[in-house]
Amino acid sequence: MEFHLLPILALISIVVAASHAALPTEVYWNSVLPNTPMPKSIRDILRPDVTDDKSTSVNVGKGGVNVNAGKGKQGGGTNVVVGKGSGVNVHAGKGKSGGGTTVVVGKGSGVNVHAGKGKSGGGTNVGVGKGGVSVNTGHKGQHVYVGVGKGYSPFSYIYAASEDQLHDDRSVAIFFLEKNMQPGTKMELNFKSDQNVAAFLPRQISNSIPFSSDKIPQILNHFSVNPDSEEAETIKETIKECEQAGIKGEDKYCATSLESMIDFSTSKLGKSVQVISTEVEKETQKQEYTITSGVKKLAGDKAVVCHKQNYPYAVFYCHKTETTRAYMIPLVGADGSKVKAVAVCHTDTSAWNPKHLAFQVLKVKPGTVPVCHFLPKDHVVWVPK
Repeated sequence: MEFHLLPILALISIVVAASHAALPTEVYWNSVLPNTPMPKSIRDILRPDVTDDKSTSVNVGKGGVNVNAGKGKQGGGTNVVVGKGSGVNVHAGKGKSGGGTTVVVGKGSGVNVHAGKGKSGGGTNVGVGKGGVSVNTGHKGQHVYVGVGKGYSPFSYIYAASEDQLHDDRSVAIFFLEKNMQPGTKMELNFKSDQNVAAFLPRQISNSIPFSSDKIPQILNHFSVNPDSEEAETIKETIKECEQAGIKGEDKYCATSLESMIDFSTSKLGKSVQVISTEVEKETQKQEYTITSGVKKLAGDKAVVCHKQNYPYAVFYCHKTETTRAYMIPLVGADGSKVKAVAVCHTDTSAWNPKHLAFQVLKVKPGTVPVCHFLPKDHVVWVPK
């Protein structure tokens, strides 16, 4: 299943990449967290790899809009205009007019973007239409679909496990007991990238898009999603999870932009923080990994953990409890590949749903032992320094 990407997101990515300028979100991160490096997982979501120095084409919907960026006679700065026009026209390059780049985003039925030297097949192709979203990077030979899974997140502890989760090796394998966090412990794990490649929107844009259960019809219309489709059900589930009250002792928040994630996390932990995520040397299929020496407990027993949700743009379910321990765990795969994995252990699970996935996998009861889980690559944990 795939979602439609928001046209303005593709355009912003292209224009910013072409100008090598910092995104407003990056500027905000640096102003609030000048001494905290941005983890790669966040950079990847902030700047999705949909551009290339040679050429870029983006097709959204059934047409009606054209964008050309390259070595033409237009040039200068960048101007993004969002309005009620019939579509988008962009010309960007190193030309003589100094007019810069103008992006007008309106109610047009589609977008067509060509950036670079005008050579076809030389760079990146992004298609957004009735079939969903695909990203094809020509020079890397990759083709990626934006996938959306079924059921509620296994990181929302109020819900019982779904049948899909119980039969999903990747969901089942992430949970383990803290007592097993020892060098030499072997686990079957899969650190392959999730198909959910939805990128962050700037806060100004995400705040302009409805995000509540009473606005579902407008949201589905905004993303051209059929109300009877699986995509529509996933959108409803994500919003329901975000609106559901947290369990006892949990302070939760759904961040619809990186700026809002920064604000929530620093309001709970202060601005002297580390932000970390799992780092994978190379992607592999499921294989046996061994914990090696060097397991490191991160500072304090409180953390803000942010889990990426299934949604057309990046939305993170962030939650903070006082009964959380975070670790960095070095792993070595059977093929020799290395992973610096982030794991979170919950020392009090008494308020969790008794049928939560973790209890069914580990065969333990709520509130009896600390329950741990690895974080996928695109999830992040905030801890005090």
